[in-house]
Amino acid sequence: MTQPLIDASVLDELSEAMGQDFAAELIATFLNEGPVMLAQLKEAATAEDADAYRRAAHSIKSNAQIFGATALANQARDMELGTLEDAELAVGSLETTYDQTAQALKVALDA
Repeated sequence: MTQPLIDASVLDELSEAMGQDFAAELIATFLNEGPVMLAQLKEAATAEDADAYRRAAHSIKSNAQIFGATALANQARDMELGTLEDAELAVGSLETTYDQTAQALKVALDA
């Protein structure tokens, strides 16, 4: 069984706690900053900078958790706790998951 891209209950809780408009602003900010965080992750992997790689993966994980982006958060967590071995492959996979998650968040914004 595959993980859902978005845990709707987390998004619902965020909207209830912060208000629909503010939750939408947070999601928009994440969608704008996501490519920057991915670029930092890719750069760290290319430079074989394990500390920067872990920090970038941690940032992605933490941000994803806020929105219930379960698959993205779990994948980033595995990268944060892992090594640079196969980092290029892991980054590519994470980028794909981010793109799918971003699309799902955009749909949630429009709902």
